[in-house]
Amino acid sequence: MRDPGVCGGMDGGRVVIGIHGLANKPPEEEKARWWKAAIREGLARNAAAPGRDFDFDFVYWADLRHETPLDDARNREPYYVAEGLGAFPRHDPDRDARRTSLTGRLYRGVGHLQAMAGLTPLDDLLLEYRLDDLWNYHQDAGFRNTARARLIDALERNAGRRILLVAHSMGSIIAYDCLRILERRPERLAVEHLVTLGAPLGLVEVKAAIAAEHGEVRVPDTLGAWSNLADPADVATVAARLGAEFAPSGRGVVAVDVPVLNGYCRPDGEANHHKSYGYLRTPELSDVVTAFLGAPVDA
Repeated sequence: MRDPGVCGGMDGGRVVIGIHGLANKPPEEEKARWWKAAIREGLARNAAAPGRDFDFDFVYWADLRHETPLDDARNREPYYVAEGLGAFPRHDPDRDARRTSLTGRLYRGVGHLQAMAGLTPLDDLLLEYRLDDLWNYHQDAGFRNTARARLIDALERNAGRRILLVAHSMGSIIAYDCLRILERRPERLAVEHLVTLGAPLGLVEVKAAIAAEHGEVRVPDTLGAWSNLADPADVATVAARLGAEFAPSGRGVVAVDVPVLNGYCRPDGEANHHKSYGYLRTPELSDVVTAFLGAPVDA
């Protein structure tokens, strides 16, 4: 979905494309508006750029799994401007060394055993009961192909522009698969920078699916750079060290793992370290967006 009235039209040469993650979502136009608002909030507080705008395109696929979008009454995790002033906190390797989820600590102990044994009981539980959209993505070819087609269409309609692709949660799986598909086409569509947020790409079962369809588990040749942002306390990132799990691309591009602090809290005060809005306003994401956009057009 691209709506110049909502998503901008500032720079014909550069575009940020977003794709959301698992679970039902608010209506498409609202979700796209909130994603861009969260990115802009991060730029305002982290990069001292309160008026910075950019062209934004959004890929929505929640309707493929859910008959009706979330309304305000059912949405426990809306976007809202965070309290406070100044930059959001960065991950500190000393202070945050022990920051991890219980599932993450368990996965570190048994993940390699799953890979060696060829059995993935922990992955099965995570995918079926915590990441059920991803489970169905692997099981339902119709759903999988339609979701991919929507992202490929967005990439193709922005062909010839510099593209920053920001993919959250299961959206990172869709993005990865699409980039591997596109690299096999005669005219490769290049993506300047992929940023994955809360990505479950490191799960043993996910990597097995990648190998079965695409061959070597590696960085797509369609990428100029890949930054993988993960909060260690995010249950979806129990296997988040993608730099060690994905071989470099044929061009030598590697996945760079970037630990972050996702500080999103629901209106009732409960934390959700997987939420897209928290990731979108981290200083680390603002760094990438700022570098991608370069100097303002009217500077």
